[in-house]
Amino acid sequence: MRYAQGGGLTDARRAARERVRLEAAGRFEDGAKNKEIAAALRVGERSVERWRRQWRESGVEGVRSKGSPGRPKLSAAQIVRLETELERGPLAHGWVDQRWTLARVKTLIGRLFHVSYTVEGTWRLLKRHGWSWQQPARRAIERDDEAVELWKKEVWPQVKAPRRPAEPGSSARTRPASR
Repeated sequence: MRYAQGGGLTDARRAARERVRLEAAGRFEDGAKNKEIAAALRVGERSVERWRRQWRESGVEGVRSKGSPGRPKLSAAQIVRLETELERGPLAHGWVDQRWTLARVKTLIGRLFHVSYTVEGTWRLLKRHGWSWQQPARRAIERDDEAVELWKKEVWPQVKAPRRPAEPGSSARTRPASR
């Protein structure tokens, strides 16, 4: 992970970094060199170069914090709509079977709300709202057990190749004596 303890920056740390960038912007206006700014603010020269470029393109607003990147969030109304659409099933949304995969749910969220989630983010979203992982039953609902039994009794014996009967007193490992 980029930051310690696996998280991003807290709001306080983000504000502190923004103050450093704003201080650098003030020094850009005074005509200071990148190396001097980096030494005074105790940051890398590459960071100062990047900030200067942003400052040239957008002024002081270019070096301000953009806020927490966070994950895209769906509103409560959007969550309700997503759950309604999930209950309609995958067939209603153009898939050929009745399995909701994370990739399909991700695609559905993108289609409905124009928000992009990762597959992992989709799983977290669903889990947070009470959805759980399900494994499909092994048998199809449409399965006709009587037809299967009939096929086993009548068709399978005709399809199955008969085994060659073993000769008495011989085994698969022995070879007949050569002449």
